[in-house]
Amino acid sequence: MADVMGSATGSKFRNLAQALTLQQLVLVANKHLMELAPRYSLQTVPTSPLALQVVDHDMGDEVRSVESLSGGESFLLSLSLALALASLAADTRQLGSLFIDEGFGTLDPDSLEMALACLDTLQADGRQIGVISHVGTLVERIGVQVAVEALGGGVSRVQVRG
Repeated sequence: MADVMGSATGSKFRNLAQALTLQQLVLVANKHLMELAPRYSLQTVPTSPLALQVVDHDMGDEVRSVESLSGGESFLLSLSLALALASLAADTRQLGSLFIDEGFGTLDPDSLEMALACLDTLQADGRQIGVISHVGTLVERIGVQVAVEALGGGVSRVQVRG
């Protein structure tokens, strides 16, 4: 039993279960990436089954650390993982809404455009996307907005625009 469970805390078994769950998550995330950004795929690190790395298919299947990703690349991979988590959590039901507060203000213009194109694709596929942001480019491109304005003293005004 010790060979299977490891220590008295069950850490060996827990790590095995987490690694199997991560492998399933990566499989589903890669399906989403194939639609959103076929340039990339995710895989676990062979020497560390609870860590991720990226395969860049446009660069001859170069394997890269997730720490080497640009803001836009990180956004796309994070989005694919979030969609995969939603898919796994939903079991047989599809979750139709997605809310994102991803720090769009940190993206360079090209990365922001890549992220917006990705969100447009998801919306065209019938997903309802909610974005929390103050970035001007997003404000201009989003048709319906819920604006919250702090009036002071713990009071806010909410307006639906568009």
